[in-house]
Amino acid sequence: MGLFDIFRPVDINEELKNMKTIPGAVLLDVREEDEYKEENIPNSVNIPLSNLERIEDMHYTKDTPLFVYCHSGRRSGLAVMRLRELGYTHAKNIGGIIHYKKA
Repeated sequence: MGLFDIFRPVDINEELKNMKTIPGAVLLDVREEDEYKEENIPNSVNIPLSNLERIEDMHYTKDTPLFVYCHSGRRSGLAVMRLRELGYTHAKNIGGIIHYKKA
């Protein structure tokens, strides 16, 4: 990773391809339930940012690869910080569904 890579926007579509190559990876949507019901990425799990502690009920190990998205990428960024505080070491913000291209 070069110095300017931190300014490169995350491509949710590329990250979804990467996720499919990782055994046990989880796609986590942190939008509210009504947003999730309106539109979501197939095979994602919905745990709203407002209730993120519910992830403990899912019994994922702390090293489970978590690919986190929301509408634009802001809430998923906050969720990744919170997940790390909860001890999840492999949480990654993959951006927003607004940039998702259905396969």
